[in-house]
Amino acid sequence: MVMLLCAYGLGAGAAMAADHASILMYHRFGENKYPTTNIRLEQFDAHLERLQNGDFTVWPLPRIVEYLQSGQPLPDRTVAITIDDAYQSVYQEAWPRLQALDMPFTLFVATQPIDANRYGYMTWDQIRELQSAGVTIGSQTRTHPHMHQISIERSKSEIAESNARFIAELGLRPALFAYPYGEYNMAVIDAVKKAGFTAAFGQNSGIAHGYNGFYELPRFAMNEQYGTLSRLDLAINGLPLKVDQITPEDVILDQNPPIYGFTLAPDMDKPNQLRCFNSIYGKLDVTIMGPRAEIRLPGPLNGKRARINCTMPGYDGRWRWFGRQFLNP
Repeated sequence: MVMLLCAYGLGAGAAMAADHASILMYHRFGENKYPTTNIRLEQFDAHLERLQNGDFTVWPLPRIVEYLQSGQPLPDRTVAITIDDAYQSVYQEAWPRLQALDMPFTLFVATQPIDANRYGYMTWDQIRELQSAGVTIGSQTRTHPHMHQISIERSKSEIAESNARFIAELGLRPALFAYPYGEYNMAVIDAVKKAGFTAAFGQNSGIAHGYNGFYELPRFAMNEQYGTLSRLDLAINGLPLKVDQITPEDVILDQNPPIYGFTLAPDMDKPNQLRCFNSIYGKLDVTIMGPRAEIRLPGPLNGKRARINCTMPGYDGRWRWFGRQFLNP
């Protein structure tokens, strides 16, 4: 037990020094028919070994949010594990491994597939079993829609109806929310806030810190292609690239390519080494004007979802991350 306490940052000697955390996101485990959402079991085992044996602190996501919102320092290299969609492979493969290592995690659930006993999904009995064992249950709406494509009235009903099902089945309504597909707009964010969620999470890469709010918090998606140990190391050793005054404010593109920019926080001390990238265009043009960074693309962002990731060197050979996912209407 002493070894576990030290490994997960609960011992008296844990170094409390950070204002950020890395949040990992998984979906399926050992379901090789779905490579874009699946992590192979040997990959997941390697991830857990790295987290167990490295200088990392695995904390429950609610505790991380509480510390970030209150300004309390976290242990450096704090990590949260999140899993979306409540597939059966979570119960059969991921949970036994995480439980054996006493590693906390959050399961984000859309209620309708569970109510319908849809093949490949967990049951309410299984979710209650996880909840009883200390797993945090978060919300992912009722039907897992593309929330920016439906009316705001339907978005509100998706949240309200799923909350009613959570209360009926689990005796509580979740405090944490994950946007289905990582998709939202400003109206959806406002609906999530007004529904009483304390924080909400997307699927854009980056280090969570809350400098620019708690309703677009980033997570590193882990799957077969992007689940290598080298990428895991970049994520869990990452540092925050703190920005605010982001333009455009909404991730729904009303102009493509976007006129994209943001203001760096005062403690981001290497502005001239800021680099931004897109999968289509590679390295992008970045202009620095004092604390302001303006990023220009040579052409439009293609597809329904497109990401721009920005990095900056940090200390001890570590990298600062900030990612943003844009949506074509």
